[in-house]
Amino acid sequence: MSSTTGTRALSGKIAVVTGAGRMRSIGRAIALTMADAGCDVVITGTGRDPSRFPDDEKAIGWRDIASVTEEIEARGQRALPLICDARDPAAVAQLLADTLKTFGRVDFVINNAGAARGNDRKPVVDLAIEDWKQVLDVNLNGSFYMSKAFANQLLKQGHGGAIINISSIAGKIFGANTAAYAASKAGIHALTACMANELGPHNIRVNAICPGIIDTFRMDDLGRGENWNAMIRSRVPLGRAGTGADVAHMVVFLCSREGSWITGQAYNVDGGTVVQH
Repeated sequence: MSSTTGTRALSGKIAVVTGAGRMRSIGRAIALTMADAGCDVVITGTGRDPSRFPDDEKAIGWRDIASVTEEIEARGQRALPLICDARDPAAVAQLLADTLKTFGRVDFVINNAGAARGNDRKPVVDLAIEDWKQVLDVNLNGSFYMSKAFANQLLKQGHGGAIINISSIAGKIFGANTAAYAASKAGIHALTACMANELGPHNIRVNAICPGIIDTFRMDDLGRGENWNAMIRSRVPLGRAGTGADVAHMVVFLCSREGSWITGQAYNVDGGTVVQH
């Protein structure tokens, strides 16, 4: 049996990846791995102020989605970089319109944009309402707006497709001081399952991926070194933090022919951190 998850497995397809502008991120890895598989890729960012870039991005002159665009084009694929706030339904509608204007269709939607670790990481009794709203708005509402708009387009096209929501194991383990984040991710799991039931008859598959500890900019507040290493040893049976590529490979699989009978699932990609059944 031949494999389609290898080189150029998704040739001729169009993928949309939100939240893909950070240098050390899951989104960038997904965008590049989809390009390696043969996709042309629409990538979105929030239009970050360069003065707020991490030091490692500043040091190499990183330019957010413009830099990722160059990397995709170096792989022989077309890229469309667009500023989009997934919290805004009008911005999502414009993203869809711009995607269709350039590429004429869409096949895969990867909802990766998410709220960074912030003031929400505290007990519920101390959690500011605005911080709660911010996390739910970015993570859950943004995924809903994107899924609603692009699913309608996939239905119009009539050729099937895939929507993949980047969630988190936090939406399964429900740790203390993570109520807003965990609730948003658990909501994504419900959204994923409901849409899978609704869209399955149209050959549109909807799945979620739940990363564990991934070594990206989002974890920088924890530092690195021995404390980081001790955390990895205590939490991850495979003994290392994940990379963006670990998540990206699962995205390609779920978009490929090998993943064509999978929908409504929330897959852990976490080095064995969550193994309950």
